[in-house]
Amino acid sequence: MAEKNTKKQVPLRLSDKLYGDLMRWAESDFRSVNGQIEYLLTECVKQWKKSGKYVSEELDSPPDFDMSDFGE
Repeated sequence: MAEKNTKKQVPLRLSDKLYGDLMRWAESDFRSVNGQIEYLLTECVKQWKKSGKYVSEELDSPPDFDMSDFGE
């Protein structure tokens, strides 16, 4: 039986600009780029499960994330 925390490897192609932006964002959040991508995808899926949408109705307002799930 597979462990619950088993992770899949997914090849991902990003533009240099997007990668650079993600790298700077990850550094400001003290994460690796891979960790930042995983965090962002996790939050998008949570939002989608909660509301059926993956972006807020008001794009200029920050999404409502529960940071307690991440120990912060």
